[in-house]
Amino acid sequence: MTPQEIARKCADLLWADDKTSAALGIMIESVAPGMAELSMAVQESMTNGHGTCHGGYIFTFADSAFAFACNTHNQRCVAQHCEITYLAPAHMGMRLRATACERRRVGRNGVYDVTIANEAGAIIAEFRGLSRTVPGTYF
Repeated sequence: MTPQEIARKCADLLWADDKTSAALGIMIESVAPGMAELSMAVQESMTNGHGTCHGGYIFTFADSAFAFACNTHNQRCVAQHCEITYLAPAHMGMRLRATACERRRVGRNGVYDVTIANEAGAIIAEFRGLSRTVPGTYF
């Protein structure tokens, strides 16, 4: 299998058990070794008292993109640390895109950056996730 085929198969197998991403209407737009691009529409149920998307949903969206990116090498990975910086509000009806990119992978550790942007390309948030491989593979 090519690295691209491995990445796609891992994403398909991870998606099959990812009830959270499915429930939020998240869609995988593309996946490649160390990379993933997801999309999500901000629904009314995701808005807070300010009328904007609750930060917890944006964090969850970024975390899902991070998960799909770090699990593209047929090694099971989990988050060991994540942080997010919110830069602009997201509003109901906006279609958000999360682009996750592997920055470095050494031994059992990985560093991934995720940019969340709206359909106009304005950056909503920046997320950094540190991964840790755990025992097991996807296939």
